[in-house]
Order: sequence, then C-alpha cells, then structure tokens
Amino acid sequence: MKEVWTFGSVASLLGALAFFQSVLHSVLPHELRHVVAKFFQRIFNNFSAYCYFDITEIDGVSTNELYGAVQLYLSSSASVSASRLSLSRPVNSSNFTFGLSNNDRLVDSFAGITAIWEHVVTQRSSPSFSWRSLPDEKRSFTLRIRKKDKPLILPRYLDHIMEVAADIRRRNQDRLLYTNSRCGSMDARGYPWESVPFKHPSTFDTLAMDPIRKKDIIADLRKFAAGKSFYQKTGRAWKRGYLLYGPPGTGKSSMIAAMANFLGYDIYDLELTEVQTNSELRKLLMKTTSKSIIVIEDIDCSVSLTTRGSLPHPAANPPPHSMDDIFTSPASAAVSTKSVTLSGLLNFTDGLWSCCGSEKIFVFTTNHVEKLDPALLRSGRMDMHIHMSYCSFPALKILMWNYLGISEDELENGKENDKLIRELEAAVEAAEITPADVSEVLIKSRRYEKRKAMEELLKVLKSKAAGRRCGGAAGASLGSKEAEEEEEQEKRALDSPKEENSEDFAQICDKKQGKKTELEGQTLEKEE
Repeated sequence: MKEVWTFGSVASLLGALAFFQSVLHSVLPHELRHVVAKFFQRIFNNFSAYCYFDITEIDGVSTNELYGAVQLYLSSSASVSASRLSLSRPVNSSNFTFGLSNNDRLVDSFAGITAIWEHVVTQRSSPSFSWRSLPDEKRSFTLRIRKKDKPLILPRYLDHIMEVAADIRRRNQDRLLYTNSRCGSMDARGYPWESVPFKHPSTFDTLAMDPIRKKDIIADLRKFAAGKSFYQKTGRAWKRGYLLYGPPGTGKSSMIAAMANFLGYDIYDLELTEVQTNSELRKLLMKTTSKSIIVIEDIDCSVSLTTRGSLPHPAANPPPHSMDDIFTSPASAAVSTKSVTLSGLLNFTDGLWSCCGSEKIFVFTTNHVEKLDPALLRSGRMDMHIHMSYCSFPALKILMWNYLGISEDELENGKENDKLIRELEAAVEAAEITPADVSEVLIKSRRYEKRKAMEELLKVLKSKAAGRRCGGAAGASLGSKEAEEEEEQEKRALDSPKEENSEDFAQICDKKQGKKTELEGQTLEKEE
C-alpha cells in the first residue's frame, strides 16, 4: 500500500524534531553539545578529501595583510575568468583593480595543483563594546585544496601570492620622485624626503643610444630584478651601482628615467649639498624604500670630496695672531665644519648601512669621470660604467623616428640611393654633437616636411663638423670642452654660499662674454 505524505504528517514530523531538539537543549549542557558537534565535525573532516583555510579581512583588531594580497593576486585572473566582478581604484593608483564579488568562486593553479578560492561575505553581529569601529560586513577568502597537495604547495603558494601582489601594487601605483629636505629637516611624520608624482615619459624605446649597448643595459636590469635567489645564495646585498658619465646633454637624466619606467621603481634624487654630516646621510638611506633608484647627479660638482687621508696644506693657512683668529681661521673652520666625507659616501654605497632594504639601485652621474676617486668606481659600488657619448647614426635614427616619424627601415633602405641620408651619417660622426642639440634642431624643424627637416639638420651638422676642424665653429659661442668647464664652474658657483655666489657667477658671465666677443671678432676677420 502506497503511503502519501500529507501536510499534516510533515507538520507532525517537524514538531517532533523541534520537541526532541528542545529536550536535548534542556537535558544536555552547552559544553557537552559543543563536544558532540566537534566530534562529528572531526569525523567528517577525516573522510573529506579537502582541507580549508580561512583568510579574514581583519585579524583581531588589525588588518590582515594576506587578505589584501590575495585580493590583488586574484584580480589578474578574475578579470578574464569570472562573470561578476567588483571594480576599484586605490589611492595614488593609475590602474583599476578587479576583484571577486560577494560569495563568488575562482579556480587557480600553482605548480600543476588546483586551488579553489571563494570570497565569503556575511553580516557582522555588532558587539556591545569595541575599541574600534568594524565594518558591517565580515569578509574573508576561503582556500580549498586537496589534503595530499597541502605539503606540496604550502607555504610556497602563499609566498608566491605575496610577491605577485606586491608587484601588482607597485605597478598600479604612480611612481614618485623624492628629494631630501633642506638641511635634513623632517616633516610631521619624521620623514626627511619630499615627493612629487614622477611623470617622465622617457623609455628605452625613445632613448637616443646605441641599440647594442641599450640591449646590454636592459638585460642587466632584468637579471638584477629577477636575481633575488642569486643574491641570497651568494650572500651579497641585493643592490647594484651604475655610473653614467659623458659630456653634458648626452642623455644621462633620460637614462635614469628610462630605468625607473622599465623597472617600475621610485627615484630618490639625493642632493648632497643639503646633507650636513655622514650620520645624516645614513639616516636618509634608512628612510628609502625597497625597489628604488637612489641618484646622485654630478657627483664631482655636488660636494667637495677630498681623497681619504688628505689634509689642508699648512702653507695655505698662515698662523693666527690672536685667539679670535684661531676660531675664525680657514684651517680651524675646515676641521670644525661638519660635512660629508668620501669615506661616508663610500659606506653609503657599499657599507653595512647600504644593505638596509633590498632591490636598490645606486646611480651616479658625472661629466668628468677622471676626477672621481678610484675607490668610488670599483665593482661593488659602481658595477656597470655606462659611457653616454655623442650622437651616433644609430642614435640619430631613433631621434628622427621620435620627432619626424621616419622609421629605421626607411633610413636603412634609402641609404644606398639617397645622398642626403649618406651625408647625414657622415656628418653626425664628424660633428660630435650631443643628442640634446640634435633634439633641439629637430624640434625647431617640425614645421617643415620631412625632407626639408633633414636638410636643416644636415646644415647644422656640417657647421658643427667644420667648426670642430677649425678649432671653433663660426657663430658658436664656446667649444665643447670649454662649455663643459664653464658649466661645471657655474654649478660650483650656484652651490657655493650666498655671499660668494653672486661674485663667482658674475666673474663666469664676464669671462664667457669676453670669449664670445673674441670669437665673434675672429669670425669677422675670417669673413673679411
């Protein structure tokens, strides 16, 4: 006989279950019920093939860093595989971040092992008293993997998530350009660096440089950025030094910007003239972050660095005649004045304090590498010396593509049949002109069509080459070497104290004006 479940029978069964539950709650204490539930849960876990890990957004009273890392890590996969996403844009970020929406799932793979992530969002029961205000919703990620895979991927999988999340966070955020505060002053947070957004557009594609040398630099940067395990294995600090040297206008600053854009690093532009002591220099280094480029431009002009062990010549400072002269004499001032020394700078680049943080790059620039102490140039401090030379024909092709839209294939294919291109190749090698000067000519020639712009550039190159052969170009104000010396003297005058600044700068201007007048007179005599 077939039995039919009616509404009354179902209601009776539910009532019996409710009565039985009330009896259990009244007879069995809470502790015993908890033990029984725990016992059945353990039996279920023993027969289950999976294990679960909960990663909550808030761990106690502090924010769980792993939760944010998982959210960023899954955003790269969620943007292509999930059907419903949450979209956000963090502060100081130039990109949007995708994430799993409430109670959604995502399947990930690591080392051939499948991991299932679920974003769990539940309503939080508001406590009667709390030291801090908590969000209304309780968010967490649940990781489910097979028990047999647990020792194979944990904790390597979590370390991988943290590394990928840090890389995504760094690349999404706007890069910053830092400079040290004047005389080591601190802001309200006790931070000695001031920052602005770094928006320099220079890249290795637009950098006017020999392509072969450029590929070597890119390969070296890639090996450094991916060399964490190598540096740990060899016991070396994860840092690298680059020395950029060459005449002014050869693209040293553009090279630094291209390195920062390629690696996604922040830049710390260290102004040594604002640093008073070696101790202050170490404090500045301690306040720099990992994955950054620390730059000291014009190291030979930034500060007077004497060689180690050098002392002032006694003949340069005559003996004082009174006690007042002792405290005001140049010798006592040189001894008592606190300043950055060469030893302090060497320890800054290669001492124990240089290991504060990891993945840092030190970049020094100079126009006169021969003036630097050899100890500053050795491997370990400056590992790679990069000569930024005058504009060559391969670099000229890059500049003509940047400013005129003439591709490298057009120049190479037309070199055999076009006399103008062959003349440009010969003239740029003979002119010894900087990429900055070539760029200025091309900017002025943008109003012309391509052929006319190339002809204008050729005129300038021939004029520079002729002036170089004659010892001075017609109409040029100064030769290249004299221009470098004048620029260096100007930098030193501007970096000197205010009472000396105006007098030195006026002498430089008078000297430059006198040389210009002399060259103009020689030019008129040649023309007559």
